[in-house]
Amino acid sequence: MSLLLATSAFAASDDVVQHDNSRISIFLQPAISFLSFEEREYFQDAIDTIYQEFRANALTAEESLTVAKQDFQKVNFCFPITGGLQFQVLQDHFISAGLGFIYDNESVVLTDRRNKTHNYSYTIQGVPLYLEYRLAIPLNLMTLSDGGLFSIVLRWYWTLPGTEIYSTWGKIDAENSPLGAGFGISIGYLIANWKNVNVFGDIGFSSISVKSKKTFADLVPGGADDKKAKWNVGGLQLQIRVSFGVWNKPKPKDEDEGDNDGEVKESDGATKTEISTPAVKSAPVAKGQ
Repeated sequence: MSLLLATSAFAASDDVVQHDNSRISIFLQPAISFLSFEEREYFQDAIDTIYQEFRANALTAEESLTVAKQDFQKVNFCFPITGGLQFQVLQDHFISAGLGFIYDNESVVLTDRRNKTHNYSYTIQGVPLYLEYRLAIPLNLMTLSDGGLFSIVLRWYWTLPGTEIYSTWGKIDAENSPLGAGFGISIGYLIANWKNVNVFGDIGFSSISVKSKKTFADLVPGGADDKKAKWNVGGLQLQIRVSFGVWNKPKPKDEDEGDNDGEVKESDGATKTEISTPAVKSAPVAKGQ
């Protein structure tokens, strides 16, 4: 909600925006993401095991009541951010390159029989690089003729060093394949525009799958298998893209303006031509006639 409210700082134009006139633009894209990280169950199992050990070590009923735990969240919720460069190849056809950063830290606290607290955590980190194709849908193809620009977006992702998971117990690094790590698709809508600034809202899904030479058993004790670790740093995303045109096409002249050569607009849109007629003076009439 705060991202959407922030766009109110840009005054939307009274006229419907027909096209994005930027040839080259830079953009910043904060987002809200729900990661497709199913391996969170390994960390929850480890916490459950430690909790059971704390309870088993309690010597009295009072000590047993002191033992307490928190559970990890059922979803991995984070705020990725991306920046990049966009180029309009043909009208309404855009190619972009973007670099992002994903960071999700999950932490819980356990209390033992002596009322001493223990903190356990894991962090998912991703550094995705992507190429993007964006198609802006012309308004004459949309039923909402008074709406903003819609767009369809396709992305292909790579991951860079720094894509990893680390926890209280260990760390595993992702292998970064030159062939890529996954794809993304989203749809967008022009929320607001002001001069050379456009604010788009996108909602979509991405799948960025990576693997490591290490196993989850190297990262979390108990319950994790000894196969090479695989995980996904993609997921459902709500994005706000703020782009600034650094090189723009000249704005087209208003076709409805008159060319000041005698044409005057009627209220119904038709024009008429004013024809100036010289005044004719009447001849003087002689007296007596």
